[in-house]
Amino acid sequence: METKELLKKVRKIEIKTRRLSNHIFSGEYQSHFKGRGMTFSEVRKYQYGDDIRDIDWNVTAKLNEPHIKIFEEERELTMMLLVDVSKSESFGTRNQQKRELITELCAVLAFSAMQNNDKVGVVFFTDQIELFIPPKKGKSHILRIIRELIEFKPTGKGTNISDALKFLSSVIKKRSIVFALSDFQDQDYEKNLKIASSKHDLTALRIFDPAEEKLPNIGLVQFQNPETGAIDWVDTSSEAIRINYEASYKRFVADFKSNCSHSGTDCLDLSVDRSYTKQLLEFFKRR
Repeated sequence: METKELLKKVRKIEIKTRRLSNHIFSGEYQSHFKGRGMTFSEVRKYQYGDDIRDIDWNVTAKLNEPHIKIFEEERELTMMLLVDVSKSESFGTRNQQKRELITELCAVLAFSAMQNNDKVGVVFFTDQIELFIPPKKGKSHILRIIRELIEFKPTGKGTNISDALKFLSSVIKKRSIVFALSDFQDQDYEKNLKIASSKHDLTALRIFDPAEEKLPNIGLVQFQNPETGAIDWVDTSSEAIRINYEASYKRFVADFKSNCSHSGTDCLDLSVDRSYTKQLLEFFKRR
């Protein structure tokens, strides 16, 4: 992609998503995520009415007079975006591909964090870790993330959510806000989802296209798996095949939600053909 065209796309996304983050999402983001952590500030003498659970027994023993620890809200937070850039994210039958929706969502979330003066970092993954951008503050850093979201060319094609979560847990030690954006078309990631969720405030955003939910009745059709390259001929005129496909998809969605529930991970389904604004707002308020 030429530099001029890239900058034009970045600017277009910035204008759209920053307006949303400034006027809609930043307030909800701030009210939900700000000040959730507490950090040690100082020690002072115990006063009547203080919570005895805050007594610093070491200082009390040294000075022979009760002292308590004072904590303040931790003002600086870190947001990490765990972004699936596998081949299946290039699928789209409506106005945009799944990857394009992921790009918009990442931009909205990043600008909301920027309004809160928080750091933002990104991990791009396929069946391997493709790119790690350490968390930083500032508009130029956010624009770099958006540029990468638009033009990054992964080397892998498949999806390995488990390894991505494991990598996240290894490089980000401090408790952070984490949004995992993927279609979650993978298996055996429950263990690392639970580990990551215990360390971070983790939300799974499942991105999907309505065409993935049901097979249309259009006769004999050739399907290709974008991640493996495998090709299959499917007789979509068969009612039994369509019913089995729909049932299989519903089991997949149920498994995803079950994995999130058992690991303590919040989750939200977002379709490429619907506005995400209302859904995200309701999600923040519900949390």
